[in-house]
Amino acid sequence: MREAARRLRPAALASAALGLALTLSGCAQVDTTAPSTARAAAAHGAPARFGTVDCREAKCIALTFDAGPSENSARLLDILKQNKVPATFFLLGKNHIEKYPQLVKRMAAEGHEVASHTWDHKILTRIPDAQIREELKRPDDAIERLTGRRPTLMRPPQGRTDSNVHEIAEKEGLAEVLWSVTAKDYTTEDSALITKRVLDQASRDGIILLHDIYRGTVPAVPGIIDALKARGYVFVTVPQLLAPGKPQPGKVYRP
Repeated sequence: MREAARRLRPAALASAALGLALTLSGCAQVDTTAPSTARAAAAHGAPARFGTVDCREAKCIALTFDAGPSENSARLLDILKQNKVPATFFLLGKNHIEKYPQLVKRMAAEGHEVASHTWDHKILTRIPDAQIREELKRPDDAIERLTGRRPTLMRPPQGRTDSNVHEIAEKEGLAEVLWSVTAKDYTTEDSALITKRVLDQASRDGIILLHDIYRGTVPAVPGIIDALKARGYVFVTVPQLLAPGKPQPGKVYRP
């Protein structure tokens, strides 16, 4: 019974995620800003670098992980630390931030960007405004309590967003981040297939979507990192990808 309960949450998220391919085509109607546009729009004389990387010069790509933390996150953080790769984590509140607060603290302490994937993975375009605000505010409050820093980024579940969500996100001080690469790791535990899907889609300024809640994903990460480094890519967080531009609340970013 305990094992079945443990598997229920990822299974439910996988079912919800099956709409991702359709969502991406639907999101084509959303007004989005590319990382290169965000960089070009930065004020004249803005510092050339964010941290140690200038994505106007370097061939940058961002690893992002949705729906954690999970029992797999500690191993993932070990891999990222060993390879000196920063990532962006879009965290869920219920059953995740609540359950693994020390992992949230570790993500922030090790230099990763900690962001929100809502509290309970509700589809924001289908719920009332008050509930949207609650889905955005609760994880941000929890993350701020744990890390001392309030998130500035969020990823809407299934990528589903609209002008109403943008307006509420803006009031909450949040920019939305979509993606350009998905391994559809909710459909397979085959780590080699996950790796292949990422490598087939990777390009400069790409934002890679993965889920560390699924069994096949974390074992795929070392191969993804090695192959992309061999191709000349530099791994950055989403804010690094946009720098010297800064994420603007209410805007949607996607390569």
